[in-house]
Amino acid sequence: MRSTLSTPRGLIIIRPATEADAAALGDLRIEALRNHPDAFSAELERHLDRPMEFWIDWVRDRNNGQTAIVFVAEAGDALIGMTGLHGSGNPKTRHSGLIWGVYVRPDWRGLRIADRLIEACIDWARERDLRVVKLAAVTTNAAAIRCYLRCGFSVYGVEPQAIFHDSAYYDELLMSREVPRD
Repeated sequence: MRSTLSTPRGLIIIRPATEADAAALGDLRIEALRNHPDAFSAELERHLDRPMEFWIDWVRDRNNGQTAIVFVAEAGDALIGMTGLHGSGNPKTRHSGLIWGVYVRPDWRGLRIADRLIEACIDWARERDLRVVKLAAVTTNAAAIRCYLRCGFSVYGVEPQAIFHDSAYYDELLMSREVPRD
């Protein structure tokens, strides 16, 4: 499940995360939460000053290969983007998955890296016979919404006041995309 993306800034590798990525992935996750606290429901403070074992377990728990996967975008030996997908082990809902944590470092945006991370999730979902993937985007994040629409997602609802940050409530667009069959 490894792919490459040629950009004006060089070759980008899209691949599943490994436990060896734990430190860099932790830094990337903290950066995302710090830079965009209104876009993620996770709390920055709960991720700061965690020991390496936490990040290794975090990667392992979110990257079990059966019901969950984390993909990273790598330029040289630096991680520049990430996202994850998790499904359900429940027989009634195992046909769907949720994409979470889409993030690309600011100086790498505009190169369609997020699109490729999302497509990696779609490919992974297809291999596991998922029929639909869903995600949520804060209504104020126009760039993310454009990306998701470009990737074939459509809005099926709005979750009002989904996130509360800095004395403000943020609604989220609920979006889904069918997983194409081979």
